[in-house]
Amino acid sequence: MNDNDKQPGGGGGNPWMKSLLIWVAILLGLALFVTMVDGRSATPRGTAIDYSAFLDKVDEGTVKNAVISRDAITGQLSNGEAYRTSPVQDSTLIPRLREKGVSFTAKTDDGPSVWMVLLYQSLPFLLFLGIAFFVLRQMQKGGGANGAMGFGKSRARMLTQKEGKVTFDDVAGIDEARAELTEIVDFLKDPTKFARLGGKIPKGALLVGSPGTGKTLLARAIAGEAGVPFFTISGSDFVEMFVGVGASRVRDMFEQAKKSAPCIVFIDEIDAVGRHRGAGLGNGNDEREQTLNQLLVEMDGFEANEGIIIVAATNRPDVLDPALLRPGRFDRQVVVPRPDIEGRVKILEVHMKKVPLAPDVDSRTIARGTPGFSGADLANLVNEAALMAARKGKRLVAMAEFEEAKDKVMMGAERRSMVMTEDEKRMTAYHEAGHAIVALHEPASDPIHKATIIPRGRALGMVMRLPERDSYSYHRDKMYANLAVSMGGRVAEEVIFGYDKVSSGASGDIQYATGLARDMVTKWGMSDKVGPVEYAQPEGESFLGYSSSQPVRMSNQTAQLIDDEIKSIVEGGLHRAKHVLTEHLDQLHLLAGALLEYETLSGDEIKKLIAGEEIGRADQGPKTPVVKAAGTSIPKTRRTPGPFGSPTPLGA
Repeated sequence: MNDNDKQPGGGGGNPWMKSLLIWVAILLGLALFVTMVDGRSATPRGTAIDYSAFLDKVDEGTVKNAVISRDAITGQLSNGEAYRTSPVQDSTLIPRLREKGVSFTAKTDDGPSVWMVLLYQSLPFLLFLGIAFFVLRQMQKGGGANGAMGFGKSRARMLTQKEGKVTFDDVAGIDEARAELTEIVDFLKDPTKFARLGGKIPKGALLVGSPGTGKTLLARAIAGEAGVPFFTISGSDFVEMFVGVGASRVRDMFEQAKKSAPCIVFIDEIDAVGRHRGAGLGNGNDEREQTLNQLLVEMDGFEANEGIIIVAATNRPDVLDPALLRPGRFDRQVVVPRPDIEGRVKILEVHMKKVPLAPDVDSRTIARGTPGFSGADLANLVNEAALMAARKGKRLVAMAEFEEAKDKVMMGAERRSMVMTEDEKRMTAYHEAGHAIVALHEPASDPIHKATIIPRGRALGMVMRLPERDSYSYHRDKMYANLAVSMGGRVAEEVIFGYDKVSSGASGDIQYATGLARDMVTKWGMSDKVGPVEYAQPEGESFLGYSSSQPVRMSNQTAQLIDDEIKSIVEGGLHRAKHVLTEHLDQLHLLAGALLEYETLSGDEIKKLIAGEEIGRADQGPKTPVVKAAGTSIPKTRRTPGPFGSPTPLGA
């Protein structure tokens, strides 16, 4: 923490204000001293009386003496009491005093004292001298970014070991990225090892990855392992409204780094200053581009900056200027991906060390149910589970809290206060049962993990499927299975309630199915009629209407063919789901009744139910739900379900 970060109670504060207050106190003290020395400023003593009363007392002969000055008339009465009054222009006063025998004297005004004259004449000079001294002092302090002339200074902060040392042991789940950066650590520890064979360490490493994957943490771990100074700054700290300030801060940052070399300079969100030049309007000679030009020169210009390694992070490498990515600058791009299942297990174990866990917590089960989660997402999951356990008054965080936390993070909090009619509940139960039955009878579908009709977020219910392992490719049979599962809810509504009673609850399913079918036709070449040709529109960056990628050109006949193929694939999934549900209609009724009875069923419970076995709950005992035929009433019993798994929802 520097001086500017201290709280007011801790001796910190604004140095400008502190110096100004000191000079004001000095001037006020000088004025007070002169006032005390100058005795003329004292107020005359005595009882204040009106001038007319004073004349009456003179006429009565009760005034003993009088001292007449320009500002006041003072003296004593016959009884020894002092008096004072304000004089007026009265030519009869002196004759009256003589007539009544009052002794009087005149007090002349000698003008301001020597001290007051010196103060009045020297005050402007002292004020000017104080301001000049104040400004010069701030300029000499100079290096501070918050000084009077420090707006061109670098905002980079140097982290020390006192602020928490981070090593590679604290970075889990990104082993490949960590291995690539180990070479930089070895260079910082022993530079001669590489120089002996004429090798040069890369001057810059660009960490590329989605938000929350641990890019900043990885950069701090490099500094912690190497034991060198670590400067950190954000890309937005360079850009200001003043011309040339960004370039000045870049120069100052490298000057600071040279003094501490070997060191690491970490620039977070470098895309704020390193965007492609010339993409905007006008002549392009703006402040951001001047800052980028200076950064390019400092990284690899005429003067070599030995021992300074620049590590930058961004999640938009496509918008960076090519000169920034060439060899000699950021010549090493390290991808920091979302962790796989093994990486998620390690990340969870790192964050779980700070949480008291119950014996039933299995980090691998949690990792299996969180595909696609980043390191920040997993940290948030552990925190949510701890908060839930604390709200329940528990001393240990159990697996139940982790399952509830997954549901909350991925789907939102439960909306049990939402009022739904019995018909809406019944339709929701059959809708979700339709998804589940189709998923059970599609061999390529992921296993069902949970089915629920409890509203969460914007969904009235949800069927969640849990992939058995992380998938890095998408096969045709699984795509068709997912299309059928997504159409299962709409088909179930039509089969049970009729064509006219189909609801709008399948809007999300239709959107998912249409997007999947469009990718199959236009991206992945999985349409025999269209062929293995890409017709997808490029996703280039646009700036004020300018796109860096040209749109795909196609004839009207090709566009019509693509639309027909998308419709055919989606309707194929619809017919596939209708065939499954018509063939297994009894299972659809059974599962819908169970969802109305229990509200939430796990994947194992659904399998037991379909196999004709009883569902055993610790709070309810073995029970097989009573299921009526379509069109009859369903039991209205509501029970609070226990917590079960909550994997990634693949179709609601």
